[in-house]
Amino acid sequence: MTSFDSRLVDRPGFASMYRPGELTLGLLFPLESYAGPIPRMDVAEQTDAAVRAEECGFAALWARDVPLFDPGFGDTGQIFDPWVWLTHVAGRTSRIALATGSTVLPLRNPIDTAKAAASLDLLSGQRLVLGAATGDRGVEFPAFGRNRDDSGELFRAAVDSIRRLWAEQFPAIDSPYGTMRDVDLLPKPAGARIPLLVTGNSRQSLGWIAEHGDGWLMYPRPIREQRQVLAQWHQALDETGTAPKPFSQSLYVDLTEDPGTRPSAIHLGFRTGRDYLIEHLGQLRDIGVNHVLLNLKYGRRPASEVLHELAEHVLPRFPTVTGHAVGSL
Repeated sequence: MTSFDSRLVDRPGFASMYRPGELTLGLLFPLESYAGPIPRMDVAEQTDAAVRAEECGFAALWARDVPLFDPGFGDTGQIFDPWVWLTHVAGRTSRIALATGSTVLPLRNPIDTAKAAASLDLLSGQRLVLGAATGDRGVEFPAFGRNRDDSGELFRAAVDSIRRLWAEQFPAIDSPYGTMRDVDLLPKPAGARIPLLVTGNSRQSLGWIAEHGDGWLMYPRPIREQRQVLAQWHQALDETGTAPKPFSQSLYVDLTEDPGTRPSAIHLGFRTGRDYLIEHLGQLRDIGVNHVLLNLKYGRRPASEVLHELAEHVLPRFPTVTGHAVGSL
């Protein structure tokens, strides 16, 4: 079977999540269910849950980049800065991938993003997978002195600068973020590259995403629609002459106690029993989805119960591709 990019397949984080023809499961912080926009985010509880998730064989832990609390948007993610939080989690874990879902590139100077990402990646043993986006909270742009209408251009410039800062010695960079001469970024990541997944369209053409991203992170859709999106993705990869690249998606899940509960819609996902969840994930794998990050926000049961059930009954069917043993929460 054709492999993904040879520059990435030996990196522990990427290898934990991706192999052609297989699907793995990740979890999005906070690992709890909660009403309203702000979770409890008990640090000890979240950290212990992250350690148990690794022990059970989840492929990745994801952290969102939410710079400011916008009451109109409705979700603050894990509250803590994603770089600080993932570094904290890295110190308590050893092999699970650490992913950003997603870093808002236009709001950050690419020097800061490149340095933070390279630092976390090296400190964690090359476990970082960098999800990147243009940002979807309009109120944040004026707070950072940015025009949201420029976010597409800023995103492209940031990706180019970050890649050069990682790979080149003393790069000469001119971009909307600034001019850089006769100075260098340290540390450099191992292999001069960290996997970068483009989130949604990020105001780019699909051809640009296929050429410049190391994978595509998308939103959940019905199977028929997601199959069409994947067909477009594979076509774009073929047309740009690039190697196969992974496809990931998010999924909100409210797992019921009755395994046979049929699905009913919730925001960006469904309420269901584990039987249908297993069926749905199998269909996603069969159409070419490589990784699903599960969001437990709207769950009616304690997250610890849901994680236990996922570990015992769902994960064995979608094991982490590096062969980590699946245990029990």
